[in-house]
Amino acid sequence: MLRKVLFFLCLAVATAIVVYHPVTVAEPGASPQDPAHEDLTRVEYPSLAKIPWKRHFIRPEETLESLFGKDWVYVARFNRIDRRHVYPGMTIKVPLDMAACRSYTPLPAEYPPAQKYEKYILIDLTEQWMGAYEHGKLKFSMPAATGATGHETPTGLFQIDARDQTHSSSLYKTEDQSDQYPMDNAMRFHVGADNVSYWIHARDLPGKPASHGCVGLYDEGMQNRVYGVPTQPVLLDSEKMYEWAVGENDFEDDPGSLEEIEDAPMVEVRGSNPRYM
Repeated sequence: MLRKVLFFLCLAVATAIVVYHPVTVAEPGASPQDPAHEDLTRVEYPSLAKIPWKRHFIRPEETLESLFGKDWVYVARFNRIDRRHVYPGMTIKVPLDMAACRSYTPLPAEYPPAQKYEKYILIDLTEQWMGAYEHGKLKFSMPAATGATGHETPTGLFQIDARDQTHSSSLYKTEDQSDQYPMDNAMRFHVGADNVSYWIHARDLPGKPASHGCVGLYDEGMQNRVYGVPTQPVLLDSEKMYEWAVGENDFEDDPGSLEEIEDAPMVEVRGSNPRYM
């Protein structure tokens, strides 16, 4: 009788045992339908095929500065993103060769169509990048954010015809709807048949096409003024491009109104928006 009791007791214990198999928990994915967890590795820039990179999922305690030190600027440019848009839950591209990243530009060092022009701006939609050329030689280049799908930046050859250092949008507001969207260092390069103007100006860079057709450049000074971050602005590309293209950048002396100008740089917009895989 005792043997039977022990037998059934052992059987009950055995059936209650659960075998645990370790499970790998995947990090949140991203897709065009899931903007809460943006995955910038899915934005395909052809030039990055030449530079090895890996995926990195941003965790709550991480920032570009904590991850890459002084090289955060190059990683930000590599991803076409500003610090305000790097947040926990997103995935970025991390170059395996930081030396190659520091000198990275997807635009050619020499561009024959620009040779006859003293100053010439090339905007590549596929690469989300802009270059400043002097007689066909690349002076400097920088990431850009062009028109999103449905609001694509028009392609073709244009010319800057107006400038306004303290411009603001007449159509769109800031995220909190408290003010018109700022467009510091604005340079108009095209007015469409529908009377819609297209500008190069300061804006947020989220790592992909995002505007309503204008071309945005880094300006953390504007972001600090409007959003309070970053506390120490570093990326000021819109100021650099404005000064090079249409004159000195001096907010104190600027009347803050649109000024039509002549003999300004040509602007070529080429390509199509990058694929989102």
